Amino acid sequence: MSKETHTKAAEHHDNAAKAHRTAAEHHEKGDHETAHRHSTAAHEHSAQAHRHSTEAHRSSGEHRAAKK
Repeated sequence: MSKETHTKAAEHHDNAAKAHRTAAEHHEKGDHETAHRHSTAAHEHSAQAHRHSTEAHRSSGEHRAAKK
């Protein structure tokens, strides 16, 4: 479970980064409406990444505790 959760967190981090870059490109072009949509998507991906990272961290701690 932990590896899958880490993988999902990484995917969301990557998607957030892509959305941030795309938002910046649209801001530079003056297309603020599209930039805002991409910024919102980046925020959503970041929140999902945080959720999966927190779960992975919790699961890793449980796994280490079980090994002792």
